[in-house]
Amino acid sequence: MRLNFIGDLLVVLILMVFLLSCSNTTQSIKHPNVVIVLSDDQGWGDFSFNGNPVLSTPNLDMLAKEGVSLQNFYVEAVCSPTRASLLTGRYAVRSGVYGTSEGRERMDLDELTFPEIFLENGYKTAAFGKWHNGMQGGYHPNSRGFEEFIGYCSGHWGSYYDAMLEHNSRIIKSEGFLTDYLTNQAIDFIKANKNHPFLVYLPLNTPHSPMQVPDELWEKFEDLKLPKHRYSHLEDSLHTRAAYAMVENIDWNVGRVVAELKKLNLEENTLIVYFSDNGPNGWRWNGGLKGKKGQVDEGGVKSPCFLRWKGKIKGGKKLMSISSVMDLFPTLLDLAGLENKSQTPLDGMSLQRMIESDTAFKERVIVNYWKGKTSIRTQKYRLSAKDELYELESDLGQTVDLRDSLPQIWTKLKAKKREWEREVLSELSKNNRRAIPIGGANQKVTHLPARDASFSGNINRSNRWPNCSFLTGWKADQDSIVFDVDVLEAGSYSIDMLFTCDSPSDKQADEASFEIVFPGAKLSNPIPACTNSPLVGKEMDRVKREESYVKEFQKVHLGEVFLDNGSGKLVLGCKNLPSGQSFDFRMLLLEKVDK
Repeated sequence: MRLNFIGDLLVVLILMVFLLSCSNTTQSIKHPNVVIVLSDDQGWGDFSFNGNPVLSTPNLDMLAKEGVSLQNFYVEAVCSPTRASLLTGRYAVRSGVYGTSEGRERMDLDELTFPEIFLENGYKTAAFGKWHNGMQGGYHPNSRGFEEFIGYCSGHWGSYYDAMLEHNSRIIKSEGFLTDYLTNQAIDFIKANKNHPFLVYLPLNTPHSPMQVPDELWEKFEDLKLPKHRYSHLEDSLHTRAAYAMVENIDWNVGRVVAELKKLNLEENTLIVYFSDNGPNGWRWNGGLKGKKGQVDEGGVKSPCFLRWKGKIKGGKKLMSISSVMDLFPTLLDLAGLENKSQTPLDGMSLQRMIESDTAFKERVIVNYWKGKTSIRTQKYRLSAKDELYELESDLGQTVDLRDSLPQIWTKLKAKKREWEREVLSELSKNNRRAIPIGGANQKVTHLPARDASFSGNINRSNRWPNCSFLTGWKADQDSIVFDVDVLEAGSYSIDMLFTCDSPSDKQADEASFEIVFPGAKLSNPIPACTNSPLVGKEMDRVKREESYVKEFQKVHLGEVFLDNGSGKLVLGCKNLPSGQSFDFRMLLLEKVDK
């Protein structure tokens, strides 16, 4: 009898293990892992899959061949609007995003993002790379659904080697080539969460300038003969070669992510999405498309998009229906089996049925907008920003204007454009400088970078592009740096500053002091001994850059100050500055002190 009891018990235990295994398998299939890779400034033609005759992108091509390729997928003309549309499923202007710096890239705080929904449903969430939808308070990735963030929040970065980054708002330094480093972080996160549903957002930094790339890849492309195309007379050959080298580096890194998923037996439970944020950042081969980054013609807004879920999505399909970056929000939720509880209507449409059964949209219009220029795309036509009409099934390069031959279609699309501008664009509130929030939204450290500052006196920006710039020429008592801020959480704040300086000449250093002034608050601290540092980056650039070079900045503690709730100007100045001394300013770091 005892043997029978033990045998029965073993049968029950085996059955329980089997049922538990089935349950876990069902749960994992219902809620797959999601990996989203977003490249920066990679054109539709920067893939061997799309016919580029000199590029080799086997890992990216594999995603398309083993998954679905959206052949007419549209993003926005530049970085931050595309990212906002991805996160919200809505036209970027609805969320207040209409630029790339000075507050115009910040996504309205009342917008719901899809990572927040994934997080609420038990996913482990992380972003590694370029954010570009706000840095402080509720705008930060940690406030928009990502538990883990390593990268930078600006539109571009000044160095791709051993770069200054942030980890959940704390300053860190990367190691090696930045694209490789960010991919390493994503792989480490995947390994750490292999037994738990995860969402990984990997917005890589390339092929955006500065055009830096490892030697072994550059050697392949340095003397490469480039393919001829409609814009060859405008092409910067060195820039193109560097971009191609960067693309092949991306391909290698995507291959590393896929290999790790396979090694961990996660391939059949992981949806991978790959696309770019706008057209190419230079005149290079792009399949004959008209335009490039910053333009609302096909070449500026058409992006590749590959979705691969091995064993769940039938591979090898090329879907021709027009689709948009806004569609990824509802599509990801549907494929992951999650409910959208947003009270705000989406502009995007779920692609699940189209992906699973090739069901096409009956009729659809996708609108592109950038800097006052609006373009309309239907399945067959594009109405350009200049109201030219192109039939794209036979004229993908937009060479023949058909407005006079097809007046009814032209009139209809013009009305659609005006309707969109009246109903959607009108939601945009163009505040060039919205107050920067300090504290709140679980923000550990608030960054006040030179990018977001105004300034007076002798001070100048290191470069006209503000994103990764610093302020230089701060050398007199009347010089000041000003931030428009909104203190969301009153309390004592510990303040650090990143800066460099030349040596003083005719006054003692202890006579000079930094001052921070805010309504009802003042902090003064002697200027410490400091040094300058050389600019870096030029020696690693393959092409002369337009953006600012960077340097190593010294961190100094300025003290603590109590900041009361409310809006006002936070002013950084100095007193008794020694003659001949000059500062370069990079950033203030404010951390609330718990008492």
